[in-house]
Amino acid sequence: MIAAVTLFFIITLSALITRVAAIALAHTGLSTQSARFQARSAYTGAGYTTSESEKIMNHPVRRKIIFTLMLVGNAGIVTAMSSLILTFVLPDTLTSKLYGLLIVLVGLAFLWWAIKSDWVDRGLSKLINKMLKKYTHIDVQDYAAVLHLHDSYHISELRIEEDSWLANKTLVELELRKEGITVLGIDRQGEDYLGSPSGNSKILPDDVITLYGKAEVFESLYKRSRDMGGEMQHKKFVAKEADRKEEEDTKEKEKVN
Repeated sequence: MIAAVTLFFIITLSALITRVAAIALAHTGLSTQSARFQARSAYTGAGYTTSESEKIMNHPVRRKIIFTLMLVGNAGIVTAMSSLILTFVLPDTLTSKLYGLLIVLVGLAFLWWAIKSDWVDRGLSKLINKMLKKYTHIDVQDYAAVLHLHDSYHISELRIEEDSWLANKTLVELELRKEGITVLGIDRQGEDYLGSPSGNSKILPDDVITLYGKAEVFESLYKRSRDMGGEMQHKKFVAKEADRKEEEDTKEKEKVN
């Protein structure tokens, strides 16, 4: 019984630790999804790809967070496995084993609900933000609010393939602004990161570009190839963005009048 309760406590504590680490990593500039992946990978010792590890190692605050997660994760996983084994090995009777199994299942179900709950997520995020501001030197910023990441607007990264519609073209030629897409930066292997690139900047195969705009346009860009279909997709979203701007201008004029 005690082993089962201990197991549930360790799993809950592990989820809380990775959540705190994910929020801390997000405050260093990582996207929310990337921060969660990094935190869980470090805690479980799953590892990273080369490009992901470079993002961590080149940032001193991220290195400290990941290093701490690795140390805590090793102890937590070993303790959790030990408790799981003891839950079913120590009890002498079938009833005790069933009680232990019930505690584990109910505990995991509750924890799964808490992880998926938006209400719990918002409350926990606010609490962790306050603690980070009070007890750490991490620059706590609400990047979603600063960048207005709502109403289907997102930031995304896209790796450029050889046959991509974007490959070997300058930003002027691509006219992504007319689709409502802004290129925030270009990450090219072997070169310094190019932030806020100019219109003459060329996008090359294997570049990783950071984009800001609507999700539906991102989906089109990911699939767009160097053929007439790609050009048609471009014109389609250019026309849609023009209609959106015209509608906004009309609303503004109505407010003024």
